[in-house]
Order: sequence, then structure tokens, then C-alpha cells
Amino acid sequence: MAELVKSPARPEALRRRIPDAAVTRLPVYLQILNKSITDGVSQVSSDQLAALAGLNAAKVRKDLSYLGSYGTRGVGYDVAYLVYQIKRELGLLNDWKVVVVGAGNLGNALTNYSGFSSRGFVVSSVVDIDVAKVGKKVGGIIVRHVDDLKSIVNDDNVTIGLIATPPASAQCAAELLVAAGIKSILNFAAIGLTMPNDVSVRSVDFGMELQILGYYEQLHRPVVCQ
Repeated sequence: MAELVKSPARPEALRRRIPDAAVTRLPVYLQILNKSITDGVSQVSSDQLAALAGLNAAKVRKDLSYLGSYGTRGVGYDVAYLVYQIKRELGLLNDWKVVVVGAGNLGNALTNYSGFSSRGFVVSSVVDIDVAKVGKKVGGIIVRHVDDLKSIVNDDNVTIGLIATPPASAQCAAELLVAAGIKSILNFAAIGLTMPNDVSVRSVDFGMELQILGYYEQLHRPVVCQ
């Protein structure tokens, strides 16, 4: 992984909150910009970035303005510096340690997923409530009992929890993570979570995503009158 430049100190009082909708688009820009660097591209215009992201240029310029980046007329944006700015705002100038709750098939797959570490998220621990799984290895990591969550979070400086349990166990898993000191949770269980306001939760529901794809698949098929 390329060496990351440390972000200059930015007092919290001076940090402007970026709208949630814009935050969700920043990883899209980052993916495009990283590919641009691989392709040897050093400058990119808002029109080019918008076309690749499937957005309009005005929205791209507005999103990037939250970073303090306005580009240069007739030149565009410096790709490498824009990557740095987005990583700074997304907190990707440092690695973040992740604990996976659930050592079943999904937890195993997620622990072995290289896409986390390549983006600065390191799965350092795996826990489960099933004593039959405790002590075994998942992705080279020894599974510990869920009762060890608090010590794992404190001793290993874990900051993000990833829930890979069955839906019926997800709320309990989330509450255990919060009790251990976790404030950021990525939920892969197909169920909504009720969390305190100071806890950030992102949910990934594979079934729901497939249902959405079902709608778009229908658009490609001829209409059948009934």
C-alpha cells in the first residue's frame, strides 16, 4: 500500500460537516480517481468525473467544494491531491481496526475479503457466541468468545464493528459492540438496528439489493398484457 501523507491538524471547530448525500458519493469519486492514477491521468475535469460517476458536473463541483477543492478553470483538478483530500475527509489517512461479530459462512467470507485491507480497514479480531467455533481460525485469526469484546476493543484499539450474525442475533450483537465502546457499525444482517443517536450504522442487505435489481431487470423485458 502506498505511503500515506499525514493530514495537517484541523481543529474540530473549523471542520465543516459535509452533507450525508455528498459523503456517500466521495468513495465513488475516490475509486474513479485511483483508477485515473493507475491509467497515468494527472488532471481531471468536473465534466469528466461526472460522466464516469453518472452524475451532473454541478453536483460534482458542489461535493468537491466541501473538501476545499475548486479546481482550475481550463485545467480541472489535480488527481493526486484530490485523492488526498477525499481520503482526509473519509478518515483514510490512517488504518482502522475492525472486529467481526459472527464466525459463520458470512463472517468467514468477510474476514477473508481483501477489499477491506486495501482500503485501510484491517480485520484484527473475530468473535462468536458458539463455543464450538471459539479457538478455531477464520482468515488466519483465532476466533474469540463474544464475552471478550470489551477487552478486544480496549487492548487492540478496535474502532469499527462488523455484524455477520443471523438477523435474530444482530440487535444483541450491536448492543454488545456499543457496550464495548464501538460507535461505528457495519451491519450485514438483514434487519434494522435500534441504536443510540451517537452510534453510526451502515446496513448492507443483499436480498434488498437483489430485489432492486429485479426491478431494473424487468425494464429490459417486453411488457406482457394480462
